[in-house]
Amino acid sequence: MSITYIPAELRRQVRADAGRHCGYCLSAEMITGIPLEIEHTIPESLGGKTVRENLWLACHSCNKFKGNRIQFVDPLTKKMVPFFNPRTQNWHKHFHWSFDGTLIVGDTPYGRATIEALQLNNEYVVEARRAWVIAGWHPPTD
Repeated sequence: MSITYIPAELRRQVRADAGRHCGYCLSAEMITGIPLEIEHTIPESLGGKTVRENLWLACHSCNKFKGNRIQFVDPLTKKMVPFFNPRTQNWHKHFHWSFDGTLIVGDTPYGRATIEALQLNNEYVVEARRAWVIAGWHPPTD
């Protein structure tokens, strides 16, 4: 959670930049029905600034699991790697959807470590995605 006040105009800019989707799991705000949170890609506790270049949207679950961390172990290589950065990296270069659209699959060390640390395929979100797929709302096409 941010300790610094984020002005309304900066919040609006970040929401527009992110297209109202979580930067990590791509959950759409309109599907979840819950406002997404403004998060610091580099947490304030680690020196991250409250500037547009360091802010993005995250769903509550991703933001909670990320906490103040910026790296995690890639389960394949067993090396510590930085998390995927939704502000500077392309999601589709690091992840893809499983055939049924319910699981996020990591294609790079950044992707795999982020999936593990943020628990992007936890049982609750996978069940929600299953319903979203049936409704034709998921996976995102952008």
